Amino acid sequence: MARTPQDITDAELAILQAMWDKGPATIRRLTDLLYPAGGTSYYATVQKLLDRLEAKGCVRRDRGSSVHVFAAAIDRDELIDRRLRATAEQLCGGSLTPLLTHLVRTTPLTTRQRQELRQLIDQLDTKNPARRERR
Repeated sequence: MARTPQDITDAELAILQAMWDKGPATIRRLTDLLYPAGGTSYYATVQKLLDRLEAKGCVRRDRGSSVHVFAAAIDRDELIDRRLRATAEQLCGGSLTPLLTHLVRTTPLTTRQRQELRQLIDQLDTKNPARRERR
């Protein structure tokens, strides 16, 4: 199956995760974070990945000085949303319900996680009473 232009590869995701965790960074800093024992070829790899991420609109480049600084242009939640919606389209006809129910049924949740889910559902019901289904 062909990828859409906005798909993020695992290598690109590693770059984004480093920026989400550490903030804006130069190519050298990202190379050192991702490939601590790396060399010139790793620097070139990171540079190419950043170019691709910039073309996809996922990173911004600050060209204000001789050393370019890159920052994530999307946050983790936005990427999660994008990927879940794409998966829902491919597997569930666009519905998120089968994905969510599968995860909740098959993943052991702590008491705290279950409480957070209940609170989220209660908040959604309070904010959108028209969306509640009548039983």
